[in-house]
Amino acid sequence: MPVNLAPPDPAGLHPVPGVELGWTQAGIRKPGRKDLLVVRVAAGGHLGAVFTRNRFCAAPVLVARAHLEACAAAGASPRLLVINTGCANAGTGAAGVADAQRSCAQLAALMDCQAHEVLPFSTGVIMEPLPLQRLIDGLPAAAARLAPDQWREAAEAIMTTDTVPKAVSRQIVVDGHTVTITGIAKGSGMIHPDMATMLGFIATDAPLAMPVLQPLVRRVADQSFNCITVDGDTSTNDAFVLIASGQAPLAPIATVDDPRLPRLEAAITEVARVLAQAIVRDGEGATKFIEVLVQGARDAAEARTVANAIALSPLVKTAFFASDPNLGRILAAIGKAGIADLDADQVRLFLDDVAVARDGGRDPDYREADGQRVMAQAEIRVRVELGRGAAQTVLWTCDLSHEYVSINADYRS
Repeated sequence: MPVNLAPPDPAGLHPVPGVELGWTQAGIRKPGRKDLLVVRVAAGGHLGAVFTRNRFCAAPVLVARAHLEACAAAGASPRLLVINTGCANAGTGAAGVADAQRSCAQLAALMDCQAHEVLPFSTGVIMEPLPLQRLIDGLPAAAARLAPDQWREAAEAIMTTDTVPKAVSRQIVVDGHTVTITGIAKGSGMIHPDMATMLGFIATDAPLAMPVLQPLVRRVADQSFNCITVDGDTSTNDAFVLIASGQAPLAPIATVDDPRLPRLEAAITEVARVLAQAIVRDGEGATKFIEVLVQGARDAAEARTVANAIALSPLVKTAFFASDPNLGRILAAIGKAGIADLDADQVRLFLDDVAVARDGGRDPDYREADGQRVMAQAEIRVRVELGRGAAQTVLWTCDLSHEYVSINADYRS
């Protein structure tokens, strides 16, 4: 079961004016499940995105990047997204790119827009051809369902090994008007984002201009989806999209020094963090949600290096699964992180409120029973103080269980 993660309440998912969603069961991999999603953005909206840095990036990533560039060159913005689960269309060469392009062209013809105004996204099994005709045959049904109140269904339509759909909404008041932010994400395994998550889509009706929107996407990703890891594998299909429909009755937010931007950014980041943490909570086979906080580093990169060493260690992750306070594994992970001049005597380690290590060894006040108490919890914080500076970072991860192996061994069956 996911770690303290419940399915979203549809009543709590607020429609975003100017954004409609429609889904269908196209039978792309398995019959009888939602697996195709279309998103339509009203004219005048803007869209920013970041994608995986995996060099074997999927065909839809290549096409989406090209279409974003074409829209920018034409002074336009994408109007439609087409998203399928069940097949990643990655590792499929030129044929995969042609399939992604054709899916965009078919939806564009159906919805009366240009092909480059459609962005494709896929998730699922890598190195298998996209069942393009099934996708194309499903587009009319998905388009016919387009409506603003389909966020829960949309979250279900992009799931792969997820056990729970992931969706969240927030509303804030700006200049006396309610601004809505609603997002969905999918991800459970192959999670170690190098820009964002497996797939994440957040929409707001705030009128964000493109010079503000694209830098905002990157900042939000760095504070949320780039702070999670389940297994250390960066997907070929990672994408995070932020849609600003511009339908809220506000003056445009067109410059980075607009005083309204920080509050709006904080709300968007909160939505992204909730979605990102939901991915970790639903990590394949996960039984523990773990926050790794590294403080006292010389710079953020050093803090991230140490946090990754802890969060990615199979020995650390399996100790958490076993609720075993074998905490020397965390010290070993810190020591092998590659900080050449790290002074072990300056490092302090805490497990929630329990002081574990200092002065190069066990804290004199540490008791095994205290470590056992914390390790038995479903949510745990690991805090490391390096004693080298003022920089810090946080990562969210999970344990590594027998079920993780079973899920991934049986993934294609």
